[in-house]
Amino acid sequence: MSDVNKTIQKWHASFKKGTDFDSWGQLVEAIDEYQILARQLQKEVQSTNSSDFTEEQKKTLGKIATCLEMRSASLQCTQSNEEFKLEDLKKLETIIKNILTYNKEFPFDVQPVPLRKILAPGEEENLELEEEEDAAAGVGSTEAFPPRAPGNCTLLPRLPSEPGMTLLTIRIEKIGLKDAGQCIDPYMTISVKDVNGVDLNPVQDTPVATRKEDTYIHFSVDIEIQRHVEKLPKGAAIFFEFKHYKPKKRFTSTKCFAFLEMDEIKPGPIVIELYKKPTDFKRKKLQLLTKKPLYLHLHQTLQKDS
Repeated sequence: MSDVNKTIQKWHASFKKGTDFDSWGQLVEAIDEYQILARQLQKEVQSTNSSDFTEEQKKTLGKIATCLEMRSASLQCTQSNEEFKLEDLKKLETIIKNILTYNKEFPFDVQPVPLRKILAPGEEENLELEEEEDAAAGVGSTEAFPPRAPGNCTLLPRLPSEPGMTLLTIRIEKIGLKDAGQCIDPYMTISVKDVNGVDLNPVQDTPVATRKEDTYIHFSVDIEIQRHVEKLPKGAAIFFEFKHYKPKKRFTSTKCFAFLEMDEIKPGPIVIELYKKPTDFKRKKLQLLTKKPLYLHLHQTLQKDS
């Protein structure tokens, strides 16, 4: 069997594994499988060295990756109106299995996800410096910006209740920023880290916020923390990273971050300070974003099962 056929066989097995998990109600496993396969397909689509697939076949693979991400988003985001059903996704099994010979019209009106880079904290500073150097040298591009794909909502449902254990729901009300109206496709990434900055829970992204008012961006979205409060270790913290899209640089950047420490987990409203990027998960070198009274506004709900 040729290498390309082995690759297709591996993709098909991954696709089948994901849809099986999905149909059995094992949603976390299904999401993982869908996202892994989507990344593999996108890597192939963006590869300039590979001659295994024609441009048309790569376009089809890109569309399959989009559908996988759409199904994954449907499973993850309980507050999304958009839904891509499992029965629709299963229609793509024949296509991925026979990608080398498939020549029919794609069954769904979707586009391959455009190349849009999401950078790790700190990386954007390097790109900004490079752009300044290019500008000084008179280098520039007049090419129109490609269509953008906002960050996928990856909110998770509430954990099952356990006797004597407390569930924490955090409502992100709004964030105060002096340039709130200029932020494009703003969203929040929420993570729970231990004292060394290691993830304790799955990372979650909110939907893109659409309501802006003066110096505020309103989210009004509930985050279900994926660990009972009693099981959070000493020194842990819940991080909120505010991200937005920079069209000139074509990447999604972290603008600022905030965090809740364990002694701040109390029912009711709370406002917390915003800090400059890059995100410091170890909380060693913190710099306030502004001296102005602009904060992240949250509301906490604790529910204990007696």
